[in-house]
Amino acid sequence: MSDTMQVFDRAAKRRQRQRVAAKAADYDFLRAAVAERLLDRLDDIRRSFPLALVQGCDAAWLQTHLGSRGQIERIVSMDSVGGSGLHAVGDEEFLPFAEGKFDLVIALLNLHWVNDLPGALIQIRRVLKPDGLFLGAMLGGSTLSEMRQCWLAAEAEIEGGASPRISPMAETLDGAALLQRAGFALPVADSDIIPVTYTDAFSLMRDLRGMGETNAVLTRRRTFTRRATLLRMAELYQQRFAGPDGRIPASFEMITLTGWSPHESQQKPLRPGQATHSLADALGTMAHPIGGPLKPN
Repeated sequence: MSDTMQVFDRAAKRRQRQRVAAKAADYDFLRAAVAERLLDRLDDIRRSFPLALVQGCDAAWLQTHLGSRGQIERIVSMDSVGGSGLHAVGDEEFLPFAEGKFDLVIALLNLHWVNDLPGALIQIRRVLKPDGLFLGAMLGGSTLSEMRQCWLAAEAEIEGGASPRISPMAETLDGAALLQRAGFALPVADSDIIPVTYTDAFSLMRDLRGMGETNAVLTRRRTFTRRATLLRMAELYQQRFAGPDGRIPASFEMITLTGWSPHESQQKPLRPGQATHSLADALGTMAHPIGGPLKPN
């Protein structure tokens, strides 16, 4: 969309991920943990999905994590970066599939890099069949909060200002509203923190580079980071957050999105005035007119 705010350099992000694609399996611990959580959600849904679209990983990778789960019969895999095992290469904001094609869409850690998140969710709903399910996981605003604090402090101290080092991310409270805006029924968003510990900040940065999760904000600094700033950031990280064993924590917030493509069989809320039981009866208390006096039971 022409009026979409451009926050991320999508071309730079594709280049970053393409450079590390050959060794992606060495750094997939976070993706594997998130996939397991998503598939656990799928286990709670007692129905089959003949055709599923999976964004963010290839079909073979996901198949190894499906184990004995039998809900998904066929998988079409898509990513913005080409590679073996993929059925399609495409942009999350412009899905190259027909309307109403899939029974299930899974988005695995790819939506936090799109500029038009509402548009990407609309695209997902478009390719779902009526009563089709969307399951998505994306990194949320609390991700790498420790490193974010230390970068800001180090740059302010050494360079007299700060530049965007870690990308802005959605908050959990926005998730259900975005799903509803995109036309999903029964929208749910929740979050979970996945804690990881490292020997030092440099080990964390190596993992982020290996996962293809390094900075791709359009307004990022385009020159090399000063050595003094980098060392000060690492020093502050150790001073502020190291545990008794000397290891530092890194928080990854996973926001899980769940929504259904609308269908007439789905439950719908009653219109005002149609309820057959009052909230007061359910709570075992008394109802009073608005503005009226309160009376003890």
